[in-house]
Amino acid sequence: MSVSFAASAALRLFSFRNAVISTLRAAGCVFAEDEAELILSAAGSPDELHAMVDRRAAGHPLEHVVGWAEFRGLRIAVDPGVFVPRRRTEFLVQQAVSRALRRGPDVVAVDLCCGSGALGAALVAGVGEAGAGTGVELYAADIDPAAVRCARRNVAASGGRVLEGDLYAPLPAALRGRVDVLLANAPYVPTDAIGLLPAEARVHEARVALDGGPDGLDVQRRVAAGAARWLAPGGHLLMETSERQAPRTARTFARGGLETTVVHCEDLGATVVIGTLPQR
Repeated sequence: MSVSFAASAALRLFSFRNAVISTLRAAGCVFAEDEAELILSAAGSPDELHAMVDRRAAGHPLEHVVGWAEFRGLRIAVDPGVFVPRRRTEFLVQQAVSRALRRGPDVVAVDLCCGSGALGAALVAGVGEAGAGTGVELYAADIDPAAVRCARRNVAASGGRVLEGDLYAPLPAALRGRVDVLLANAPYVPTDAIGLLPAEARVHEARVALDGGPDGLDVQRRVAAGAARWLAPGGHLLMETSERQAPRTARTFARGGLETTVVHCEDLGATVVIGTLPQR
């Protein structure tokens, strides 16, 4: 009887899985098999499973459907409407970790335009994994209340603080001149190009997390203009941008009084501009 029951349960699961894969494939999901496994593992009941499959088939980002994204080995909670951390942005965190370790043992880090808080959480985790005895005092900020609520869950384990407001405005005044690592994954898509983004982004992620203004650099310029007031001498501002925009982003950093470097990662298709405040 138990063998028969087990075989029947396995058959039902197989049928469920095939039905999910077929639905996702018909909706145009390229990695339908992998997505089906994630959805099946996340669903707590058949009703929830059906609802999740329907949302994914309707074009919702997989990360919003299952409620999380993998980022540098971390499971980052991602609520509906919140910007989904991209894999290419792991390169930005990698660059930040290496510079934070050079600034130790006590590092002050700020994650502006933090979205889900993935960058700050991954920075703290990366520094901790290095085992160099470096600690990170983390602050994160975003103008979107939904992102702030999400980020607070993701950085709680690191003891970081997440603040709501526009760029530097919500940061404690005591941080001025003390920040060792300033991360800013600011939006850099030109306004006219928003319509060219995949529907998952342009429909289901907050516009404020995508729209960088007419040339894509509006928010970057504002971040760069204020960075020198917050960075410690020798501190770094790190910002993701496109390879095409990188020269203009670097000039923006230079106008803000920072010494600039542009680094690329071919494997991830990532470009990061790094500005350093000269030692006084």
